[in-house]
Amino acid sequence: MIVRSKAPLRLGLAGGGTDLNTYCDRFGGYVLNASISLYVHCTIKVTNNNRILFSAQDINESIEMDSSTHLELNNQMDLFKGVYNRIVKDYVKRPLSFELYTYSEVPSGSGLGGSSTLVVAIIKAFVEWLNLPLGEYDVARLAFEIEREDIGIVGGAQDQYAATFGGFNFMEFYDDKRVIVNPLRIKNWVIDELEASMVLYYTNITRQASQIEDEKKSLLSNQKSLELMHEVKKDASLMKEYLLKNNLAKFAKILGKSWEAKKNVSHSITNDEIEKIYNLAIENGAYSGKVSGAGGGGFMFFMVDPIKKTNLVNILNKEKGEVMNFNFVKHGTKGWKC
Repeated sequence: MIVRSKAPLRLGLAGGGTDLNTYCDRFGGYVLNASISLYVHCTIKVTNNNRILFSAQDINESIEMDSSTHLELNNQMDLFKGVYNRIVKDYVKRPLSFELYTYSEVPSGSGLGGSSTLVVAIIKAFVEWLNLPLGEYDVARLAFEIEREDIGIVGGAQDQYAATFGGFNFMEFYDDKRVIVNPLRIKNWVIDELEASMVLYYTNITRQASQIEDEKKSLLSNQKSLELMHEVKKDASLMKEYLLKNNLAKFAKILGKSWEAKKNVSHSITNDEIEKIYNLAIENGAYSGKVSGAGGGGFMFFMVDPIKKTNLVNILNKEKGEVMNFNFVKHGTKGWKC
């Protein structure tokens, strides 16, 4: 039997960081994000040789071991092992034999929620294979628990829910891991206009999001940083409102304002190269922009007059990174047998 799945990556439009438990447990967090046509793929090939093979083909990393009810976490493909351990422990109660292959369409540390999207795609493949009774909230929460609690990777919760649900979502985060996903009914022409007005740029700078998020957690004890995060949260709500009211001019304005607030939360969120690219984009017609995700590198995106978009793309492609084409997608993770 062959089982496949895929899960979409996401753009963090606003509110990132307010989904960290150190913030949302006290104040509640708001995040606005949207899934895009860049994916993490997973294939499971069921075997009967009492062996397990994990292979991350995009980074040319693989491990093979005897099948067991528990795999030791030792910094070797722990995301893969973490999913397997919970699936066995919580559901099947027996060792499984299979080969599992994954491939991400973007590099690790890209700021599009890659590691969490990987976990969601792997869970979805197991759900399809084993006919597990897991709905969208169940898959997303399980992915969160595996990554944040079982493995101990620092970060928020938006990525797991974005990859699972897909589409444009306004997410609310509260204490006790309570999450409410509010799908936004945005008119098709507004989505088309947003795509026409947006440039997605890969900086070619990779970073460990967990290190930046860990720094944010400690900074939230600082009153100034806390006030800035309150501002970021408020901006997420405003941007949702302007998106629903089809006012992309105000959407773009708040995007820029929110980026200024967020990068003052921590010195790791931006750097000289990011500032150079941002200023270059503004000088060549961009209204505003920001880094997607925790910051420090990965992908940036900009709002620009569609008439000036081609020129901006050409200018950015002369820099160290590259512009990537994308579309917004309305679906979350998918799985199927073949």
